[in-house]
Order: sequence, then structure tokens, then C-alpha cells
Amino acid sequence: MVDAQEFVQAIRSVVGDEPTIGLHVPDIGEAEQRHVTECLESTFVSSVGPFVTRFEQEIAGFTGAAHAVAVSNGTVALQVALVLAGVEPGDEVIIPALSFIATANAVVHAGAHPYFVDSDAATLGMSAAALEKTLRGMTRRDDATINPATGRRIAAIVPMHTFGHPAQIERIVALGDAYGVPVVEDAAESLGSFVGDRHTGTFGRLGVLSFNGNKILTTGGGGMILTNDRELSTRAKHLTTTAKVPHEWEFEHDEVGWNFRMPNLNAALGVAQFSKLKAYLTAKRLIAERYAAAFATVDGVSFIPEPAGTTSNYWLCSVRVEGGLAVRDALLRAANDAGLQSRPVWNLLSRQRPYADAQRGPLTTATELEHSIISVPSSPRLARIGGRPS
Repeated sequence: MVDAQEFVQAIRSVVGDEPTIGLHVPDIGEAEQRHVTECLESTFVSSVGPFVTRFEQEIAGFTGAAHAVAVSNGTVALQVALVLAGVEPGDEVIIPALSFIATANAVVHAGAHPYFVDSDAATLGMSAAALEKTLRGMTRRDDATINPATGRRIAAIVPMHTFGHPAQIERIVALGDAYGVPVVEDAAESLGSFVGDRHTGTFGRLGVLSFNGNKILTTGGGGMILTNDRELSTRAKHLTTTAKVPHEWEFEHDEVGWNFRMPNLNAALGVAQFSKLKAYLTAKRLIAERYAAAFATVDGVSFIPEPAGTTSNYWLCSVRVEGGLAVRDALLRAANDAGLQSRPVWNLLSRQRPYADAQRGPLTTATELEHSIISVPSSPRLARIGGRPS
């Protein structure tokens, strides 16, 4: 049985003595205020303005993607990426059952149906072995991979890089290629995470990032579509800008599009945040090292490290606890009562009411992870305010 007080003290040894510590608080300073003020004074606060282009170029350069398209949030980024990858109404999309609900919602917004697969214990992301078993159970017809239970086409695979830890993305992409199914990476949480020297979100046909207020870099609300395909990039910009045909004054639209572009005001915040990204990543690794040391002596608790061969951004530092849901919830209660905002991993998507009837494979590992993971305070500023020396 894990000692709740020892658990709380381990967190305190890293984050310091402030009475209340948030899970992941954005770091807003003079640079953000300066850029946002510049944007306000320019009056270009909506989806037209130089900060949008600059932010896209900076993210593309950092990730190594040939193209980056800024949009209003990560969910719509994934929705549009699925459409760009060829997902059509009535198709099925394979996703991990252990993910934030936006992953499944984006599939439905694209008109498709989610198919849930199990997770990998080391990466927390989609299990390549579970994916392979699922794909082997499908049939091939007219160059398409078909779910024989439903008759629906498997149109895409969406691995998610959980808490910034890279999934088994190379194996997943290889499986997708073998079965003729494109991979769209949900890299919403993994800006700054790499497999070898290649950034997450650049392995599949497309990838997406999120800049929500709790992400490692925030625009308040926002997302990004990454791709190395110029044609897909051009189409992404077109579709997310109401499919308006460029003209000096005419309002001509050649198909049904969306008003999903990121406002210049949000991009101004993002440009300021981007200037600190490397410092944030350094701070995150320091915090992770401190947590790993702090929990090494706590019986029944193990820190979750980055998978071998990868560099994680450690967006959320997390631990696995022994003893099941009752122990997990007791530790969550103790930490939050002590002013240390901590949270469990998401309830499995297969147990969410909108997706109770969705197709799925065995979810043994995902269920074990659901019952054992706790994420602890992980804001970059915590590297500056206390804790153990590195």
C-alpha cells in the first residue's frame, strides 16, 4: 500500500512550498505582452496578419515539417487532417482507447467511426502489436482494408503521443504502409518530442499539434497541421479559410469549407511563447529528473520515463501506482487536498457514452494504465522555484 503522505512529500520535494501548485500553468511575461500589444495596435487581430505566417514558419522550422498550417484548435486540426488524408463519411479510423476525447471526436466530426485499440505499457501510446493484430483481422478488397464485422473501410490510423512520450510511430507507419492505410499523428501533446532526431508529427502523412492553454507552448487556443506534402498544405489552408477563392474583392467559394484559421492575435502570443520553447524543454527535463529521483524511494510508485530511443518533452510528468483504482484515487485526493493539482489519465474512450457501441479490440493494457496513472504538477516554472538540486 502506497503511503499517501510519502507520495505528497515526494511531490513537494520537487515543486517547493507554495500552498497551491497547478498541474500545468502557462508562463506569460513581457514578450507575450509586447507581441500582443503590437498586434492590437496594428488592428490585424483576426485571421489575417503577419504573426500567423511567422508562427507557421517557426513551427515548421523547429519540427522539420515542410509545411505548417495554423488553425483555431487541435481538435479541428485533426478533423481537417483526417479529411485531407482521405477519410470519408462512413469510414472507420483506428485510434487508441487511451486518449483525450478530442481524438475520437475529430473522427466523428470527419464523418467516420472510431475503432479502439490497446496501448503499449512503455510508451502509453497505441500498441503496434495490437494494431498489427487488428489489421490482420481485416480483409482486403479493391485495394482497401475493410472491417469484415461492419463492411466499413479502414481509412486512417491515428496514434497519439501521450503526455509527450513518442508512441511506436515507426512500426505504426510501417504497418499502415503495409495495409494501405495512411497515418495521421495526434501530436497535440508532443511539441519538442523526437524519435532519434525526427520530430513527432512528421512521420505520418499529416500530424497535428495543440497550443491550448495547458500545453507546453500556448496561443490561448490554437492548433497546427504539419505535412511534407505541398498540395495537402495548400488544400488545408483553403479548406480552413472557408474555401474562399483568392480575389481582390469577390466572395467566391468553390466548396464547403470551415472558418478554422488561427487569429493573428493568438499567433502573436504563440510567437512570443516560441522564443522560450527551448528553455521550456530544458526546464521540463530538469523537473522530470527531479521527480524520477523523488519517487525512486517511494514504494509502490514508479516514475514514467521517456521510451528508449526517444526524447520526450515531458509535457506532463506522470507516475504509475500499484494497488488499482482505490489506491490511485486515495493518492489523488491526498495530493489535491495538499494544494498539489494532480489528475488521473483519461477514462477510456470506449467507456465514454458517445462511444459505448464503437468497434474495439482487447484493451487490457489500456485498462491497467487507466487505473494506475497519476500526472503531477509539471509547469516549466517549477524548475526555477525549488526542489532537489539536479
